[in-house]
Amino acid sequence: MVTHVPSEAHGDERGALLAFVEAQRGAVRRSLIGLSEEQAASRPSASELSLSGLLKHVAETELNWLRMAQQQPNDKARTQETWGDSFRLVEGESIPEILAFWAKVSAETEEFIASVASMNDTFPLPEAPWFPKDGRVSMRWLLVHLVEEIGRHAGHADIIRESLDGRTAFELVALDAGYAEDAPSQN
Repeated sequence: MVTHVPSEAHGDERGALLAFVEAQRGAVRRSLIGLSEEQAASRPSASELSLSGLLKHVAETELNWLRMAQQQPNDKARTQETWGDSFRLVEGESIPEILAFWAKVSAETEEFIASVASMNDTFPLPEAPWFPKDGRVSMRWLLVHLVEEIGRHAGHADIIRESLDGRTAFELVALDAGYAEDAPSQN
């Protein structure tokens, strides 16, 4: 990670975990700085991943985990048939639209975590071959998992962006912070 995550107030576990989630969100968002919709949708490697597709996927994934934790239905839930659409923008979708959607999801995640009685509170995992039977996870686990999930895809985004135009995460952090276009690379 190329950003500094601010220290939480003493004993503020929720704040610390949410700060690390936000740092990973920022890495994915920064990967799109200065790109057109076409560039962001391109796939410069053998992978099917694109930057706009990763953006949509992490936004929908965060919503999915939030709805599981809230024990509410997810109106954007994917099926086996629509799973591939979670990795690409479809007719009528745009990067600004997905960024706005993710901002709402992020705010809702933060409000929800602030409202839970304890980070030890748990919620059930759905039935799936990759989850334990009758499995439950805590709110703490949820946030650590979001750091893991979004961070993994932020790494993908770093590689895709560098493959597109050579821009590194260091350069994108500098650009996002308002430094000159010719910010040095930290390779």
